[in-house]
Amino acid sequence: MLSSRIEGTQATLGELLAAEAGAAVDRSPEDLREVANYVVALEHGVGRLKKLPLSLRLVRELHERLMLGVGSGHARPGEFRHSQNWIGPPGSTLANATYVPPPVEEMTTALGAWEAFLHDRSLPPLVQIALIHAQFEAIHPFVDGNGRVGRLLITLFLVEREILPAPLLYLSAFFEATRRDYYERLLAVTARGEWEAWIEYFLTGVARQAEDALSRAQRINRLVARWRKKAAGRSASALRLVDLLAENPFWTVKRTAERLGVAFTTAQRAVQTLERGRVLERTSAARRDRVYCARAILDILEEPARLRAS
Repeated sequence: MLSSRIEGTQATLGELLAAEAGAAVDRSPEDLREVANYVVALEHGVGRLKKLPLSLRLVRELHERLMLGVGSGHARPGEFRHSQNWIGPPGSTLANATYVPPPVEEMTTALGAWEAFLHDRSLPPLVQIALIHAQFEAIHPFVDGNGRVGRLLITLFLVEREILPAPLLYLSAFFEATRRDYYERLLAVTARGEWEAWIEYFLTGVARQAEDALSRAQRINRLVARWRKKAAGRSASALRLVDLLAENPFWTVKRTAERLGVAFTTAQRAVQTLERGRVLERTSAARRDRVYCARAILDILEEPARLRAS
């Protein structure tokens, strides 16, 4: 699920949703911005796919939105790198790096070949995106943010090929849960050409994440269906608000009124109806601009994924 911690970030989507609703969260603005940028980049990518295929142009657009206002300031949002980079433990240098991506001249050539491979239709799509992801991480075309862009590309590729009707599958949680395997498999590809082991690992991740996402979606749907029965006949606005809880478990009366297009007092009654029905609960004791949360949905979103590499 996207609510799992995204590679390179500290905050979760749940914390971002809470902050946007006005709830207090123990995260810095930069931590929240990183996750907000991820969501913005994902939505931008899905929208652009209607007019633009996956391409280097779209990759740069994704990077620009991902890195805007975050990091050390050296990321150069939307620009491919102009100098050599390397991967290794903190303090490592080019001389003792774990992996050194191709120099800029070779990187440019490699990116051209990589872009051409994006449009190949001769391989099973899941195998192809496994190869695409590994190649992208090996090229490492940005100063920073390569991991986040690479993970976004997986979801966008599956949407473009109509394997996913919407961006519902994210491998970030699997990669994070099996971090050591992830980096070892990628390094084995570049060092020894061990493609079969990488593809097997990647496809395992797709299966595990699909199972996890399906389980969460089914449980959320059951909750919403049960809550709809509770609200039916009591308040039309409360019934409509129930449908919004799967979109975001955090709501204020003001945001509810705006989203449903009803008067503040009508929204207030809807929220109170769901609070009495133990669907919503207050997140603080504030007297004004209270934030309410569908805790049962948040718990499903935030529970640790039970993922493994085998």
